[in-house]
Amino acid sequence: MSGENNVAFQFAICAGGTGGHLFPAQALSAELKRRGHRIVLLTDERGLKFGDRFACDEIVQIPSSTLSFRAPLKALSGIREIISGVFKARKILKCSSFCAVAGFGGYPSLPPMVAARLLGLPSCLHEQNAVMGRANRFLSRFATVLATSFEVTQKAPVNGRLRITTTGNPVRQQVIDLRNSPYTPAFGEEDFRLLIFGGSQGASIFSDVMPAAIELLPETSKKRLKVTQQCRQEDIDKVKTAYYDAGIEAEVATFFSNLPERMAVSHLVVSRSGASTLSELTVIGCPAVLVPLPGALDNDQRENARVLEAHGGAWVVEQSEFKPDPVAKLLDKLMNEPDLLVAAAHVAHKIGKPDATMLLADAVEEIAQIQEGKQ
Repeated sequence: MSGENNVAFQFAICAGGTGGHLFPAQALSAELKRRGHRIVLLTDERGLKFGDRFACDEIVQIPSSTLSFRAPLKALSGIREIISGVFKARKILKCSSFCAVAGFGGYPSLPPMVAARLLGLPSCLHEQNAVMGRANRFLSRFATVLATSFEVTQKAPVNGRLRITTTGNPVRQQVIDLRNSPYTPAFGEEDFRLLIFGGSQGASIFSDVMPAAIELLPETSKKRLKVTQQCRQEDIDKVKTAYYDAGIEAEVATFFSNLPERMAVSHLVVSRSGASTLSELTVIGCPAVLVPLPGALDNDQRENARVLEAHGGAWVVEQSEFKPDPVAKLLDKLMNEPDLLVAAAHVAHKIGKPDATMLLADAVEEIAQIQEGKQ
């Protein structure tokens, strides 16, 4: 379809919680809006903070809660919130002419997805990671279509009713615009641009390890380095001081609005391996050292990273092994073997799915057209 459909539909997009769920939802809403459809965002309290970034006609807060049965009283409260959210979502979806619902996982998507099923509305559930999360495994029983980001998604349900399609993980237009930026290696004594970022969770490990690892590099390698590092506010001063004392040219900040552009001109990225990060790295074609966030219930970041590493597009270092000495040795090796980075950049670029947003929008339009034909 790719936007050729001229019939205007009304879609409900359900997303909330973390950026990993919100970013692809933003991309889909923008594409569906571009195609002439009406979009209503159903989100939780956290998602409201990002509401102005959505191309939507209306935003409605839906009660929801994360369920934790280790604390019975908290679990009961959470169940009450979810039931309240189902009733509110059902009322909204019933009173307006919605043709389909698109959910992006996590518990904020639960009430609208359940309500859609109760009303007989088709729904598309998107999974961002290489291993399907617990919330999405539960939500899949209410979905019509499961759209995955990876060709193989661990723990995805197998049944005759649920149709599974691989679309990739939508990324910002800012990232897609950099798709054709060529990777230019650094040879000999040429400057080597290193980009380091860790997201909002666990970023302090990068602040502790990377300056110490760079301090251990041979002087010839240190002289070439141009570091850009994103870190937490509480780590800013110590990181700046460490690089200054080591004689390293470094730009350190808590946020870079042009992070995709910085990826595109970097020779190597050191980062976590969340779904959105990997999608952007591969669409642009950036070689990376990936340090999965430990402790996740489904080890989603580890599985994401292993997929890219298996193809040869990245090097994975578990956080337990992410220490100054081995990191320094790996960094020095990569800085002085540019052919390795060129090959990794090529692989990452080949894996990237710049058309993920278009494919996901096509999938959502398709179930809406089927629903329209039934009415």
